Amino acid sequence: MNKVQVMGILNVTPDSFSDGGKFIGEQAVTEQVQTMLADGVDIIDIGGESTRPFAESVTEQEELDRVIPAIQAVRVLSSAIPISIDTAKAKVAAAALEQGATLINDISALRQDADMIRVARDCDVPIIIMHMQGTPEDMQLAPQYEDVVAEICVFFRERTRWMESQGIAEQRIILDPGIGFGKTLNHNLAILRNIAAFKQLGFPVLIGHSRKSFLEKLLGTPVAQRDCPTAIISALCTQQGADILRVHDVAKTVAAVRLAKELGQTSA
Repeated sequence: MNKVQVMGILNVTPDSFSDGGKFIGEQAVTEQVQTMLADGVDIIDIGGESTRPFAESVTEQEELDRVIPAIQAVRVLSSAIPISIDTAKAKVAAAALEQGATLINDISALRQDADMIRVARDCDVPIIIMHMQGTPEDMQLAPQYEDVVAEICVFFRERTRWMESQGIAEQRIILDPGIGFGKTLNHNLAILRNIAAFKQLGFPVLIGHSRKSFLEKLLGTPVAQRDCPTAIISALCTQQGADILRVHDVAKTVAAVRLAKELGQTSA
């Protein structure tokens, strides 16, 4: 089994659904990054705009003012740790890359900002594209699919072919099926049961399930109690071949991945 990478979430926003406002300011960012590094994080994902359901967009300058100091703070602590910039804005992505970010994580799959493809083409970093039905403002109003897994696969085939036609090497593309982004509980469960279907597309697969509201619908757990269920799902995703797990609690996920790998080993 190949190494599963644990992506630690660093939301420098006042309104993210589970940690909004917790990591505002250099000291709070530094302490959180130190914790994630000690816990074994593989990638740090920095976002300056909440994408929770019904979230309103922020200006480009607001987003820059949040993410650039955070990237700089991470780089003070580590020159080597990969940093993902979670943005759909081309200028934010470009500025983040200049400051030391090493991945682009675009929830719009390069559809929101026409200039994002140019930024992606001009850099040589991995690009995460996510499936989303609608936008954060309206995605949870009434999501509907005939076959959610099949439709997401069709979407990814179209987007990856387009990206390759625009000069993006396939080796740079990572797929995120977008749990919670225009999906019901049953849609999310179908995605988690069918990671192999996304792997068959030939690209690494990222799963972002951490603390999301489907866990409350399924288990009745409030957001403060969702890290253990998140870790359990991380272990199951590891056994199904997920490549990257995007989570808030790095320590629990690192432990879950290790257990899943150990238990998945065949006996001699």
